[in-house]
Amino acid sequence: MSTGSPVGSHRVVSPAGVLPQAADRLDDTPDIAETEVRIRIERLNLDAASYRQLHTAHHGDGEAIRAAVLDLVERRGKMHNPQTGSGGMLIGTVEAVGERSPLGLEPGQKIATLVSLTLTPLRIDDGLERWDGLSEQIPASGHAVLFARSIAAVLPEDMPEPLALAVLDVCGAPALVRRVVARRAHARSTVAVLGAAGKSGSLSLAAARDARAATVLGVVRDDTEAARLKATGLADRIAIADATDPLALAEAVAEALDGRGADVTVVCVDVPGCEHGAILATATGGTIVFFSMATSFSAAALGAEGLAADVEMLIGNGYVPGHADYALHLMAADPALKDLFAIRIEEAR
Repeated sequence: MSTGSPVGSHRVVSPAGVLPQAADRLDDTPDIAETEVRIRIERLNLDAASYRQLHTAHHGDGEAIRAAVLDLVERRGKMHNPQTGSGGMLIGTVEAVGERSPLGLEPGQKIATLVSLTLTPLRIDDGLERWDGLSEQIPASGHAVLFARSIAAVLPEDMPEPLALAVLDVCGAPALVRRVVARRAHARSTVAVLGAAGKSGSLSLAAARDARAATVLGVVRDDTEAARLKATGLADRIAIADATDPLALAEAVAEALDGRGADVTVVCVDVPGCEHGAILATATGGTIVFFSMATSFSAAALGAEGLAADVEMLIGNGYVPGHADYALHLMAADPALKDLFAIRIEEAR
């Protein structure tokens, strides 16, 4: 049994010379190297942008969506949507651990992977027969492989698995928001979260409050989401706006924040076209965190240049040390946040 590359390059089938995330195809065979871990899959979680794209492309036809996901996994040896460049994550049980794996995992542990399915060798063996194609969470059977540089979290025993999966899927967002807001603590920042009633959005609100933001603004798309968000008490103020309409969004944020832009704007909307609105809604010298795989980073960069906007723009890469524990802590500490997640999970079924 070979050691294998810690970053998984030995699993790349094509093209040569790239890392697993950039590969067209990965080797999904179950035999593991000394530094790898094999997981028996129990549930996949597609990221919101990828699932929305598949749902739209196949007109909500569950059977067609299921067939599309199966085809992607079979052809690529991983779940990597070429239209969004994203995949998701999974939960499962540790099945085998290489002798030199540094991850500290043991056979029999129930875990969630905290790395994207776009770089995780994956093989499905049940045809996704228990999935109707109409939800982001997918009951599945098969195996996945983690590398030495992968990340995983042991699932908490006191939290239902669907809830834990939903939280850990977006756990990078609140940790990064806390870091950004804390760095500006001397100025007592105003924080605007776009897509505030969603999973990453609501956790970002909780993190902003935890980091002692002066004002936390939740931006949602309609009255229904506004009512849900108001019931949680996570936001000091709430605005309704279409995040893909730059002028309307900027106007709504300014009206909610007494005539100025946000010091920190967090984009958690899972549809394209929110870049320019986020830029206009952010105050000069402010920071924008793009935590959505629907983001066009060229549109963001060129848009800021074209608008002569002096803003810092960050890519939410999904990893901050301690991010899983922090997200689970926020969830456990706030029953209203847990209720909001429960609604989202139920709607996704």
